[in-house]
Amino acid sequence: MGCFMCKGKAEKKLVNYFLDLQHMMIIIKDVPADVCTQCGERYFDDEVMENLEKIVNGLKQLATEISIVNYKEKVA
Repeated sequence: MGCFMCKGKAEKKLVNYFLDLQHMMIIIKDVPADVCTQCGERYFDDEVMENLEKIVNGLKQLATEISIVNYKEKVA
């Protein structure tokens, strides 16, 4: 896969996904992504994005300011 931003080459890696909401910060560790080796742009496939959305919606229900979870544990 090529990068849409700089046309560099993207490699499969595990990355941390950060989401800063008004009332909380969510960090999801070890998320599979294609990452550009040149500019660092990240791309998530449709299945990963659907899983991230489910994880985030579940975490929004918690009464906590910061949530840190592992992707594989939440998807399993």
